[in-house]
Amino acid sequence: MRTRFHDNLDELATRLHAMCVLDRTAVATATQALLDADLEQAQNAITLCGRIAEMRECNEHAAVTLLALQAPVASELRQVVSALQLVADLARMGGLANHIARVTRLRHPACAVPESVRPIVARMGAAAIAMATSAAAVLISRDPDEATHLATQDDLMDELHRSLLDAVVAPDWSDGVTPAVDLALLAGYYERFADHAVRVGHRTIFIATGHSPDRVATRLSA
Repeated sequence: MRTRFHDNLDELATRLHAMCVLDRTAVATATQALLDADLEQAQNAITLCGRIAEMRECNEHAAVTLLALQAPVASELRQVVSALQLVADLARMGGLANHIARVTRLRHPACAVPESVRPIVARMGAAAIAMATSAAAVLISRDPDEATHLATQDDLMDELHRSLLDAVVAPDWSDGVTPAVDLALLAGYYERFADHAVRVGHRTIFIATGHSPDRVATRLSA
């Protein structure tokens, strides 16, 4: 019975990794659509995000079934509960990629990103892709050192977030109110995507060690 439980737990972990990989594909597709004002790519991203939402329902059901029928204890319980939390974070990453894609669709055929801030938005997209890639790797390795690196990557996203907001409220902003509003929303979408990727790392640390991320970071730096 316990062998079957652990097989089911391993299968759930594999599904979570697949969900994170799809988040990466979705945000990459949504970013490309945004920068190119590509309606077809935007729709592709929205479709991918729909698949992520379906995976959330399936993975939540799998985790709840393990809780209800397999009576996990100690570290097993920690893994199942953390998996439920991971599902929520990964689903939210997909939802935020969906929001990015929908901005493209809303403004098409115009491009929602003015040339003046295109480099910043492109870097935010690249940072989001990199963080989703790192989160997916951590879900496989469960390496606390790799997981804490996500916080460093998030620092870059925070810096880009501030830069974009500074640009749209600057006195010399000349691209209009509507693009400024769109960009403020987009900045938030990318920043929150990154925040959830960091949480994936934090929850993975907890699964692997049973300790909070801050405590593990202290031990790693000692």
